[in-house]
Amino acid sequence: MKLIVQIPAYNEESTIAQTLRDIPKKIDGISSVESLVIDDGSTDNTADAARKAGATHVLQLKTHRGLSAAFAAGIDAALRLGANIIVNTDADNQYAGSDIARLVAPIVRGSAEVVIGDREVAKSPHMSPLKRALQRLGSWTVGLASGISVGDATSGFRAFSRDAATQINVFNPFTYTLETIIQSGNRNLGVQSVTVRTNPPSRPSRLYHGVGMYLRKSIATIFRIYTLYKPLKTFFLIGALLILAGAAIGMRFLWFFFEGDRAGHVQSLILAAVFLIVGFQTMLIGLVADLISVNRRLSEEVLIRIKKMRPPERTERRVFRDRQRPVEKKESETQWVWLLDENKLEDRGITPPPPAAPEEPPPGRRRRRRRGGMHLPGNRGKHLNE
Repeated sequence: MKLIVQIPAYNEESTIAQTLRDIPKKIDGISSVESLVIDDGSTDNTADAARKAGATHVLQLKTHRGLSAAFAAGIDAALRLGANIIVNTDADNQYAGSDIARLVAPIVRGSAEVVIGDREVAKSPHMSPLKRALQRLGSWTVGLASGISVGDATSGFRAFSRDAATQINVFNPFTYTLETIIQSGNRNLGVQSVTVRTNPPSRPSRLYHGVGMYLRKSIATIFRIYTLYKPLKTFFLIGALLILAGAAIGMRFLWFFFEGDRAGHVQSLILAAVFLIVGFQTMLIGLVADLISVNRRLSEEVLIRIKKMRPPERTERRVFRDRQRPVEKKESETQWVWLLDENKLEDRGITPPPPAAPEEPPPGRRRRRRRGGMHLPGNRGKHLNE
């Protein structure tokens, strides 16, 4: 079983080496451990530092595309390299590399497909009380949207099985952490959380500037992803609230109307009509969005099948090298097509087989030559031109 640890990095020249050194070389149940550094258009020498530190693979993006794009590019590259398990970690060495074995253990046992590292935010000494409260609130909200219980929804230290990685489609430019959890819950993937350790922060976060910006983008991300997977439920709820508001205002108008005050409160009648119409239209939008989501799910299934059918890139390179490597002929071994060239066979000391004699027709039978033209059934021997 092959494990690839992917590390999205942007201007992490000073920390990428330590992050790579902390990756364990041997893990129980894993036959091969490789590292993949995704250089997200860094302006420093992050890629060179990763190569010098012993990174197995380095993927360089030409421009800075953001954390989500770097994560998606790493998942695609790891699948092409034939990874059975993919672990994502941060390049600033925030997470303890020795906990990778603990992170992949549920996938190796077959009890989970996605494993999220829980930093135990409530006990973390590296976070302020406000940030701890916001982290717990965000994890609870993501749990409601995804239908699964997650202790640390914003943790970037997580592991995916190959099957789960093929089903992950990240299209939010802000972050992949919330989106992948909601997708995993809606696809009924087995998600577990394990406790992991963290190192002291080496720099402030570059993902967001201020708590207000983080809250605004996180709420928008959760609402967008939830609406993407459950549009009918979302728009039906919004439409029902609008209809209830319109009905309440309309009941108020009717109350005054039957009490004898029939000259006023026309504004309430107009507002009630507006709420009722908008609520009904919102429900119709939810119906249309649900029909569109069915088409999107079918497209995703086609994309997943294409990913599963795509052969690993490492296997293709190995076949290419094997074609150039001279091998000894064995009776039970199939030779490559290019070895059937007589010149190459003579160079290898192999006598080519004699050419096969042309097959002759059995004796006693003469082959009848057909004359030109077409023959119709029931008119044997008669030409059309006759």
